[in-house]
Amino acid sequence: MSRSRHTTRKAFYFSFFIFHFSFLKAIYFSFFILHFSFFFSCSPGAGEEDLVLLFTGDVLLDRGVSPIAEREGVPYLFEGVADDFARADAVIVNLECPLADTLSPLGKQYVFHAPTRYAAGLRQAGITHACLANNHTNDQSRRGLRSTARALRDAGITPLGYGTSAAVRTQPTLIRKNGVTAALFNSVALPLENWVPSDSLPDVCQLRAEALAAVIHAYKAVHPDHYAIAVLHWGVEFQQSPSMRQRLGAAALASAGCDAVIGHHPHVVQEMSELETSVSVPVFYSLGNFVFDQTPPSTRRAVMAELVLTPDTLKARAIPVTLRHCRPVRGK
Repeated sequence: MSRSRHTTRKAFYFSFFIFHFSFLKAIYFSFFILHFSFFFSCSPGAGEEDLVLLFTGDVLLDRGVSPIAEREGVPYLFEGVADDFARADAVIVNLECPLADTLSPLGKQYVFHAPTRYAAGLRQAGITHACLANNHTNDQSRRGLRSTARALRDAGITPLGYGTSAAVRTQPTLIRKNGVTAALFNSVALPLENWVPSDSLPDVCQLRAEALAAVIHAYKAVHPDHYAIAVLHWGVEFQQSPSMRQRLGAAALASAGCDAVIGHHPHVVQEMSELETSVSVPVFYSLGNFVFDQTPPSTRRAVMAELVLTPDTLKARAIPVTLRHCRPVRGK
């Protein structure tokens, strides 16, 4: 009898600890997001003349997301953030799967794909640019990668970090408005599984942060008035703190003249900070997921990174979102 009471008491204390630990994690995340948003800008207050860029984390259109897209349509996946998309001049997502109708899968642990017709739905939702420099757009080999870029362009979406030569892949994509120019550089800073880089075939930019910093430094020497923004697929999956490699890479980018750093790949939100050089450089180490089917609570909390650019200033803020049934909605 006494042993039963002792076991019950231990179970009670364990449940009590787990509940409070989860509660404190949720409070910490909420404070973290609010503090960061206030730290950069409580409200960027974008005017009609400003260039507004909105960046998101990983967008998966396969596995658990696919039945929803088939039943409700691709634009439905983004309805919870439609107002944010509408306020931005450009919406840049990380497309975490190839768009291919003919399958030619690589030998990998996780292999994704979605039909090319989904590209039109992405554009209808308000997406203007898609990062292809990640570890999944090659899942259907070079044929699938080429198909993805073609489908996006046909739908009016600009692919980033893609090309048939190293020179093309490292060239920035320019976004202009009222005399303000943003130059977007996209690279995956991770080894790609079962993949051999090519200088003359369809491929993605695979420069590590330090190598990309050299490219940005050279670009800024010629275009000092352009805002250089690095969008990197990097870090360690499910790790809620940036790795030392990420921190050193961000510092190298900032020192090279990069004006903002946007990251994804870990599937969770990581620390966000401001690096001081001659200017303040906002660094979003990881935005987390955006449209995804993972279920752990940490993978269902995310942020969008909003940059508001004027000829003289760059303002940044994190916009918290929560993934509900694979879809992002505003709030925590």
